[in-house]
Order: sequence, then structure tokens, then C-alpha cells
Amino acid sequence: MTAVDDDLWSAIGDPTRRRMLDLLLADGDGTATSLSEQLPVTRQAIAKHLGVLDRVGLVHASPAGRERRYRVDEAQLARAIAQLSSVGATWDARLRRIRQIAETIQRGRDQHDTPQ
Repeated sequence: MTAVDDDLWSAIGDPTRRRMLDLLLADGDGTATSLSEQLPVTRQAIAKHLGVLDRVGLVHASPAGRERRYRVDEAQLARAIAQLSSVGATWDARLRRIRQIAETIQRGRDQHDTPQ
């Protein structure tokens, strides 16, 4: 199983940050101002969210005049997707095991309830 980066998933866990990532991926890049024009939050809130995404490596900033232009780090996003796939596979295996146990218990009950 792939190790899960809790800081990375905490950053992705916020709906506003996920929407920002969607917009940056769709547009190729963006600034706090351009993102605030597309989202129902202030430019200052967008800047704070971008700071979180930058700290976990999901976006990288480069100077663009008086602002900073942000772009998604596709390698880090791929890493996050791999982690999610790994966690999903682990939970699928756990759920299959729970189902097997429940079916075994049910068969035992059915055999016990059947008159001999």
C-alpha cells in the first residue's frame, strides 16, 4: 500500500481548494485575482488557500507582474491520485473480507435453523 500524505490530503479535502485545482487545471494557470472572479470567496481567502496548496506542492507560483501566477504540479497531483487509488483498493479488500465473514455467519445460522 502507498503511504498516505496526511498534509496533502488535508489540503485536497477542502472543497474550495478542490475547485481551485479544477479551475487551474482547466485554464492551465491562474492568479489569486482570476480565481477570486470565478469563486464565491475573497481574493485574500484565495491567496490563503493557494498558500496551503503551495506548501504541499500541489501548485507552484511564478511572478507575473504585481501578482503570482499559479500552476498545478502534475507530478504531485498524480502522487495524490495514486494514494487515493491505493486507499480505495485497501478498503475494497476490507469490505470483501467483511462480506465473506457475514456470509459465513449467515450460512451458519441457516444450517442451525434448518430442522434435521
